[in-house]
Amino acid sequence: MCRRAAQLYYSRYNMLMSRVEEIERAIQELSQDEFAQIAQRFHALEQERWDAELDRDASSGKLDFLIAEAREDRKQGRLRDWPEPE
Repeated sequence: MCRRAAQLYYSRYNMLMSRVEEIERAIQELSQDEFAQIAQRFHALEQERWDAELDRDASSGKLDFLIAEAREDRKQGRLRDWPEPE
């Protein structure tokens, strides 16, 4: 059974790698304009995923410690306005 599981793992790994390699080859064949469009879209997708992860973390309470730290810093006088008023 372990041997079969290992075979399945490596089979899926190879399929994934060939898919990634296929995408990499396609990207290398893009014109500069097409590459710029893909790069811009990739950056936007990355930001969307980051925002979604941040929302999930905030909703689940994973970031509550930051609020507690900020409240303690304010109580201790360690919090300043940023940017500093001119």
